Amino acid sequence: MTLAPTPTRPRPRQEAATGSYHELAAAVREAGLLERTPRFYVGLLTGLGVALAALLTALVVIGPSWWQLLVAAALGVVLTQVAFVSHEASHRQVLRTGPANDRLGRVLANAVVGISHSWWTTKHNRHHANPNRRGKDPDIERDTISFLPEDAAQQSGFMGALTRRQGWLFFPLLTLEGLNLHVVSIRSALASAPSRARTTELVLMAVRLVGYVALVVWQLPLGMAAAFLAVQLAVFGVYMGASFAPNHKGMAIIPAESRLDFLSKQVLTSRNISGGRWVTALMGGLDAQIEHHLFPSMPRPHLARARELVREHCARVGMPYTQTTLVESYRRVVEYLNEVGLQARDPFDCPMVARYRA
Repeated sequence: MTLAPTPTRPRPRQEAATGSYHELAAAVREAGLLERTPRFYVGLLTGLGVALAALLTALVVIGPSWWQLLVAAALGVVLTQVAFVSHEASHRQVLRTGPANDRLGRVLANAVVGISHSWWTTKHNRHHANPNRRGKDPDIERDTISFLPEDAAQQSGFMGALTRRQGWLFFPLLTLEGLNLHVVSIRSALASAPSRARTTELVLMAVRLVGYVALVVWQLPLGMAAAFLAVQLAVFGVYMGASFAPNHKGMAIIPAESRLDFLSKQVLTSRNISGGRWVTALMGGLDAQIEHHLFPSMPRPHLARARELVREHCARVGMPYTQTTLVESYRRVVEYLNEVGLQARDPFDCPMVARYRA
């Protein structure tokens, strides 16, 4: 779905929507939903630390056994949960000051997960500023997957065949996303301008990568070690992708020249996932995507209450508020990607078939 461009001059309705956001923000602040929740994050990080230590101990104690693949899968899950907290730290959700959150985010992302914190933060901030906006949101730029019909139309040959089936192939391709995130992180860090922060980031990622791989290879035969790393990266990639994909894929696409107020820009392009506290824990708070985009610094424990306030506010001002189940969100993502993918060129298609596809 693509929204029609809006005139450059703001309309009274846009001004009213902007004013209504200030009203909503005041209600959220008054309810104390922007206050830090240190006990929650201390407990969460302690639990994740214990889980990581237990899994690394299991890797050493179990020794050469194919049961290690279960350890690898569990490690992929725990590292994704750590990545969620790093994401929250980059939004100033965890600690009270910006520098403290930045330090925590760097340690968790670079030294534990092995992902570039600076690359992720820069990319993610651009996404938050312009979600689903053509030419502005890096999350819908053309890659292996095409998220826009005009990008899919440029694909041909092998990539065209893949693009035409990209909805069905989306989740299988996510098994490679973990590896891709590590490669892109290293490339972006090496390509950035020399600085103390860049050096620190590269050192942390290098120590984490070399130390982790060395431990696995030291404990397991080469073939088993390769399988261990493959399973861990595959689970990490699928879990990360399956948590972020339902949030915006298949929602409104904003034309580059369109002007929208903040409330409309964030709500119309985002999708919430129902399911309660267990889904919130599973997705690291990303199930409340609308509230997260409206209030990026809001700690995870407050999102459930904020969801009630935002939903009531949207109903009062006539703003569509999208919420669905996790399974239904995946169905919509696959359907949308397949629809976009049909625009990919096939040199063996007859003109009539191509016309009906369009």
